[in-house]
Amino acid sequence: MTATMPKAPTLPAPRGPISEAVLSALRGNRPESPAVDGSPPYGEDLQLALYCCYEPHYRGFDGVDADLEWDPALLTIRAELEGAFLGALRADVPAGADVESELGELLVEHVDAFGVSHHLRRQGELWQLREYVALRSLYHLKEADPQTFVIPRLDGPPKAALVTVQHDEYGAGDPERAHSKLFADMMAELGLCEAYGAYLDSAPAEMLAEVNFMSLCGLHRGLRGALIGQFATVELTSSPGSDRLVKAMRRLGCGPAAIRFYAEHVEADAVHEQLVRREVIVPLLSAEPELAPDVVFGIRGSTFLAARLEERLLRHWNRGESSFRSGMDGRRP
Repeated sequence: MTATMPKAPTLPAPRGPISEAVLSALRGNRPESPAVDGSPPYGEDLQLALYCCYEPHYRGFDGVDADLEWDPALLTIRAELEGAFLGALRADVPAGADVESELGELLVEHVDAFGVSHHLRRQGELWQLREYVALRSLYHLKEADPQTFVIPRLDGPPKAALVTVQHDEYGAGDPERAHSKLFADMMAELGLCEAYGAYLDSAPAEMLAEVNFMSLCGLHRGLRGALIGQFATVELTSSPGSDRLVKAMRRLGCGPAAIRFYAEHVEADAVHEQLVRREVIVPLLSAEPELAPDVVFGIRGSTFLAARLEERLLRHWNRGESSFRSGMDGRRP
């Protein structure tokens, strides 16, 4: 049986001086300003530090004072971390402003494409599926929350359409159907610990960076266009990958509670794709055409970070190794 854990996760272990300073601040100490310059922007230390700066805006950490969510010292450190992360992304992701073309590209599945869902569908092993689900829990147990931050930053038709999508994400009034709950049910059926944040110490920087990008865009009004681009990327590309994961689970003999999460996304995200494209992005850019480059940045930034995570997973799995930071083999911690 899964051990009972607090609703808020415990603080993780530090991965370097920057995350050590952030964790010290979260314990109530006055942090010394860490040297952010020179730290790899996609590295373990910076990404964990940034993730821990954002987590107080969600469920927080066990034993951490809720008032630290708006602590000036932590916000100062966070701004430095965000600057390094955002600067690296803007340097690595080509600029563009043709949103329609970018969305069209997301809808095309190239015949030679091969990612994690393809691997799991064709030859993946059960331990690899469990590992993938454990890592994805860093987002899916808070599914739709980063995107909800953008709602008060929108107006009129885009706001109404986005709320419609979010209503589905949160179970359309039924908490048992909320996507985060379906994901937790899947974890339990796969023998994983479904507690929020249980796999934070195991998650590599590549996974943290994906979640951090969502939080970064959601928490800054100036990046609302990028958040919409990120959300569009998820909704437009989810259905085919989810279908492959359903088939992978059936091939591996997983039960119905495990299959239900991705089966739900095959159908729901096909509908959400149309809503996001036609009823969020079109009226948003009609009212604020200057946001087009940010929407493209959100799409390309999300794709770039997702590719980095997939590359790590496949590189380790092809060697028969775990991709977990701790070298765990996919068993319950």
